[in-house]
Amino acid sequence: MARLIFLLFYLFVKTACLYSDESSYGISGNPGAVDILVGTGELGNWFRIPKSTGIRLGGYWIGDYNVLLHGADGAHHNRHWTGNSLLILDLSIDLQKAVKWKGAYFGTEFLQFNGQSTNEDAGVVQGYNSLPGDPPLNRSELYQLWLRQEFFHNKVSVRIGKTVPTYHFNNVSKPVPTSNPAVSIPSVSGLIYTPIFVNTTLLGAIGGYYNSVYGVVMTVAPVKSTYVNVGFYDGNVARGVQTGLTGPHFNGYYFSIMETGYGWTGSKPGIAAIGGWYQSGKLKSGTQKEQGTGGVYGFASRALWIKETKEAQTSSKGNVSGFLQFGWNNSRTLPMNLFLGGGLTVFALMEKRPNDSFGAGIAWSRLNKHQFSRYSEFMFQAYYQGQLYKSIYFQPVFSYIPNPGAHPHKSHVCALTARLTALF
Repeated sequence: MARLIFLLFYLFVKTACLYSDESSYGISGNPGAVDILVGTGELGNWFRIPKSTGIRLGGYWIGDYNVLLHGADGAHHNRHWTGNSLLILDLSIDLQKAVKWKGAYFGTEFLQFNGQSTNEDAGVVQGYNSLPGDPPLNRSELYQLWLRQEFFHNKVSVRIGKTVPTYHFNNVSKPVPTSNPAVSIPSVSGLIYTPIFVNTTLLGAIGGYYNSVYGVVMTVAPVKSTYVNVGFYDGNVARGVQTGLTGPHFNGYYFSIMETGYGWTGSKPGIAAIGGWYQSGKLKSGTQKEQGTGGVYGFASRALWIKETKEAQTSSKGNVSGFLQFGWNNSRTLPMNLFLGGGLTVFALMEKRPNDSFGAGIAWSRLNKHQFSRYSEFMFQAYYQGQLYKSIYFQPVFSYIPNPGAHPHKSHVCALTARLTALF
């Protein structure tokens, strides 16, 4: 296995000066957790589907291997190595082009995951690898099935069906769009740890990768710089139900959430947002019980530095971006009650590799004292994401967790991840 990782890294170094394709930018460490339309749409081109039909086929595959450099003692079977594979296929249809239904869109996705208990082996509560979640770790599921309708010249939109709430709420990793691609933030970060995709104070309540849920979300954007998202979903994730594998539930467990945000353009674009949420129903964890719970969160991201250039650019170059995260809940049954996070990302450091990025992030969570003996868990992660060819990326990642919350007698866990991502 070590030879495989070395071979992948060698191939990346060998191609370091061969490719400078600008058709794609730095990507999220897990596109399926942040992007509503995954992949590049190239799959539709392979099947020769004309764009005039409004039909888009896309998807991506991620494969990774993880090794515990330190801290394997006490892990499941003292296992050092784990592997994960994720495949998502996406079909979306612009119904205005397809059947003259103005302002309407349809989408559906299939998800196939095969993995191992990577985070459990390390004793990391927050999750240093976002791919494996709750069991079963081998699953085939209908990931999304939704219909979206726009109103009032797209100032209001409603999406209903089986969706991923973390696409719309607390999504600090989404790209920051601007009218000038030369100063855009392609993706705030390529970090692969779970907190970059979902605030840890929402873990166990909000639906997301890979437990999508049925519900409805409405977006109100009276002007381009501001928005309000309101969502109402099946809340059975809080009962431990694997909602990604089931149909809708109507049993008194509901998750409601609201977020408002403001984005700015100019020479250093960014976005800031705050939100609040509530989970209904009788909740239980161990000996702790409560009738409903809720919390608040906030996040912000911004381009901190843009490389000066005399010529107009058609892609993002020389960006340094940063992000901050915060979350709090009053729950006695969820695993974490307070969260702080942040990080920096550098894009296109080498002119001949405009689609590469590297960065680092930290995540600190105060653990629920009723579930864990440790007060908190801290995590540091750093990565380099290199474009091998067009939309294929290789990414070595280093993770350090000095105080893993699930194993109070274990300290200084170090892990190395080698991830390959192919978008199509």
